[in-house]
Amino acid sequence: MSFSSIYEIAGSAMSAQTIRLNTVASNMANADVVSGSEADAYRAKRPVFSTVMFDMNSAVAGAKVQVDEVIESDEPLLRRYEPHHPQANKDGYVFHSTVNVVEEMADMMAASRNFETNVDVMSRARSMQQSILRLGQTG
Repeated sequence: MSFSSIYEIAGSAMSAQTIRLNTVASNMANADVVSGSEADAYRAKRPVFSTVMFDMNSAVAGAKVQVDEVIESDEPLLRRYEPHHPQANKDGYVFHSTVNVVEEMADMMAASRNFETNVDVMSRARSMQQSILRLGQTG
């Protein structure tokens, strides 16, 4: 596996985790948003990842990650009777998002650690390349 493959794999993982962090941020920002209609209420979003194989003809094939899509949760919304709420529908109900802030924080921490790990992989690969260049200069 070449150094460019290492950078490609780690870079794809960093891009995927950036999208994951963006969806977490969106979910947390909209966690307390209510709506008068079920259709307009905020639903949590989740990225869907898949593996992309490459260098299949080489001795060591690689596997990158890609984001296929960002889907909305199909979890039922919380419907509450709040007739005095300014966004209540004609029957007095508002629909609350089902975003679980604790779950989102855990997801944010996992995505952040994954991103940092891939930064470390790229840094170590660069360090290895520099060591190889120094070996070539001394010989």
